[in-house]
Amino acid sequence: GQSTTRVNGGRKKVHTTFDDGSEMVEEYDEVTNELMVRKRRMRSVLGSEGEWEYLVGQAPQQWNGGSNQQEAVMKESTQNPIFMRKDTKSHFEWRVRNLMYPADVYDVSIDQSDRKIVIRTSNKKYYKRIAVPELDALNDALDESRMSWKHLNNTLIVSYAKPAAVLSAEEEDRKEVKKISSTSFGPLK
Repeated sequence: GQSTTRVNGGRKKVHTTFDDGSEMVEEYDEVTNELMVRKRRMRSVLGSEGEWEYLVGQAPQQWNGGSNQQEAVMKESTQNPIFMRKDTKSHFEWRVRNLMYPADVYDVSIDQSDRKIVIRTSNKKYYKRIAVPELDALNDALDESRMSWKHLNNTLIVSYAKPAAVLSAEEEDRKEVKKISSTSFGPLK
């Protein structure tokens, strides 16, 4: 696909448009070159733009009924579990905030038949199935020994060590991003 980049607010944003009309936007920290956000949008059958799907990072909070918090009529509770993916250089990492149960309530396992990581609680209050599209693209099976999890400060953190094939593919992607010339956008003077 066609890629363009720009630097704005300490983040390098790479926008890629593919031949089928779908788009992907990746945002990297300008200093550490760490992936902060990856989102994609597919075209519908009729050609209209779909909603952004966040693969890494978190979507900005939306306010219903107004453009900001003061005008909002209704918003999602801040006590609900919030799921997001935040990768490190060596691990895929998923975080579920606002889970206030003790650590012995959680069961994190791998469903080999569906190729997903499964989070469930013994009190049946939370259940989530997590796909790992990078491993699906490589047709690589999930390995229980690569997965770990911990519960700290009402946040469940699930980590999965990236296989060598994923690490080398990400390194190639970083090199490609560096090759693309970028335009800097700063504050207007």
